Amino acid sequence: MRRRDFLAAAGLTGYSLFVRAEGAWADSAAQVPAPPREIRDVFDFISPEKDAGPALAREPHMSVVDLNCDVLVAGGGLAGVCAAVSAARHGAKVVLIQDRSRLGGNSSSEVKMHVVGADNHTGRPGWREGGLIEEFRLDDAVNNPQRCWELWDLLLYDKCVSEANIVLLLDSVLFSVEIKDGKLERAIARCDKSEHLYRISAKIFCDCTGDSRLALEAGAEMRFGRESRAETGETLALKEADSQTLGSSILFTARDHGKPMPFTPPKWARKVTKEQLRFRPVSSWEYGYWWIEWGGQYNTIKDNERIRFELLAIVMGVWDYVKNSGQHPSSANWALDWVGMMPGKREARRVMGDYLLHQDDVTGIREDPADAVAIGGWPMDNHPPGGFDDWRNPPYTSIKLPAVYNIPLRSLCCKSVSNLMMAGRNISQTHVAFTSTRVMATCAVMGQAAGTAAAFCATSGKLPRQIFEDKSALQSLQQMLLRDDQTIKGRRNEDPADLARMARVTASGEYVVPEKVLANPLSAGGKSMGSNYSKAEGHVPGQHALASHVINGLVRDVPGSFDNRWACELGPDGAWIELAWDKPQKISLVQITFDTGFHRQLTLSSSDSVNATVIRAPQPETVRDYEVLYRTADGNLKELARVEKNHQRLCRHLFEPVEAKAIRIHVRATNGDKLARIYEVRCYA
Repeated sequence: MRRRDFLAAAGLTGYSLFVRAEGAWADSAAQVPAPPREIRDVFDFISPEKDAGPALAREPHMSVVDLNCDVLVAGGGLAGVCAAVSAARHGAKVVLIQDRSRLGGNSSSEVKMHVVGADNHTGRPGWREGGLIEEFRLDDAVNNPQRCWELWDLLLYDKCVSEANIVLLLDSVLFSVEIKDGKLERAIARCDKSEHLYRISAKIFCDCTGDSRLALEAGAEMRFGRESRAETGETLALKEADSQTLGSSILFTARDHGKPMPFTPPKWARKVTKEQLRFRPVSSWEYGYWWIEWGGQYNTIKDNERIRFELLAIVMGVWDYVKNSGQHPSSANWALDWVGMMPGKREARRVMGDYLLHQDDVTGIREDPADAVAIGGWPMDNHPPGGFDDWRNPPYTSIKLPAVYNIPLRSLCCKSVSNLMMAGRNISQTHVAFTSTRVMATCAVMGQAAGTAAAFCATSGKLPRQIFEDKSALQSLQQMLLRDDQTIKGRRNEDPADLARMARVTASGEYVVPEKVLANPLSAGGKSMGSNYSKAEGHVPGQHALASHVINGLVRDVPGSFDNRWACELGPDGAWIELAWDKPQKISLVQITFDTGFHRQLTLSSSDSVNATVIRAPQPETVRDYEVLYRTADGNLKELARVEKNHQRLCRHLFEPVEAKAIRIHVRATNGDKLARIYEVRCYA
């Protein structure tokens, strides 16, 4: 079997071909990933025929299973999934614990909230998150054009079970830990469906539960509620602190049946009036409504059952108003087809870390943190704790930020438990900062940062805060993240092992934006793809998309710019770009970052208005078919890899080492655009 066929059969194509570094991660030498294990072996591992030891006295009917790993991740929302996958792809043995039957948290089919982030629904075009969340979004857009939420669940499940280094424990609740000298040693989780108790030993622990359950059991210092202005110095903080938070929401979906569909509300439904909806517009009803929010005036953890009941009562009341008030006659043929039963929680406990993210960090007033590992950019989006019951006031106050901002590693490191990290809405931050960081794409990139750092620690023997204290280690971590397409504002590729940085770059051509910029006829469904000129992207006439851009260390452009990517019009034979050296270089890995239309929104949503701006197919700018070739000492070109039907942004190609005078990427076709576009090419020995 050819190496290329083996990698494809093993599911190691595109981004999933992760290449890890050795030692303390200072070296970026490529290593061949371990082949995937048999799925049957996984089940034997977590459900052995023989117990690891005698049953616990207080749980005589539960079987005990002992697990050992490098990194334990608690919580399977997007932060937890990204933490687990990133740690696993960096060579760490990972156990991921999720208390539900599915992954994804608020983005799962149990809640159905679409993923938003730094680009703010393209209010800041060009700043869609890279890395793992981009990989997931692109796969979902291509493989789930029908917008099925259960297939999004399945995609996340596949990402986890396909990683050889991840053991996934679903329907398992972490409820106890063992801690010694300020370090976690073991966590205990139970799965009542299989009657197992899992005792999991790990080097590094990541709390991605949102509610901070792992940190709670570990006795970590935490906060709940809103700080005072006197304490934090934030202009948006309250005059006096309180224990209130943002509330939770329950969403619903509905569809048109083409005939009258009556609705009779249950007796416990709220009676909703027009006055209560004056700040809460009802303009469509296929997907509603984030503003059905309640419970921030209570404890969003302890009072979850009451919050669920009240939210369902409000949902039924709002739908009764839509159907039966006479204000919306066009809803006559519509009927509910799904109502959430799990409140989508926004806020709960926050774990105190080595750094408290602050309003001035989010707004860019403070100096950029040296230990930046991820970006945020959603507005400071605050909601009244009373939610729907506070109907005399708007359901939110949103303050747009001047730019994206960096999130420091220290906000992901627990202050009181030395080997505990966190990612997601429970990181170390004030309530004001939380109103921006809480959205799921931001949680996802924090998860990728935490998982990569956790693997770094497990391999190097460092504790998380020691990465910040060691400038060399910190730089290595940041370069690892950048190599994985994680965006860190103001940082660029400075990887000393990347041979491409020393190359001379030439190409078959370089695109120049014409003086007359045409409108882009692209439709959301991708039916018309005849032009590469985009009003949304705002190309600047006369600008050159130079070949040398692929080694300038940056992998995104803001709209109106071709500063950081090469582009060339495709001819009959395609287009090519070549990196050459004075002396042959030993190369076994080529990494390419393609253009996937960061100026465009990309998410799974039941909202027709949101979906109207999303291309649920391969993104037209992305290179579809291409070859990777190398030039031998005698000047001949030989093929290293051939790819067809690519839709991913980050693609890695691993092969037996070759002595190459040059590496050429020959683009044969895109997914619709007439330009070949590449942001970056990297080469490693």
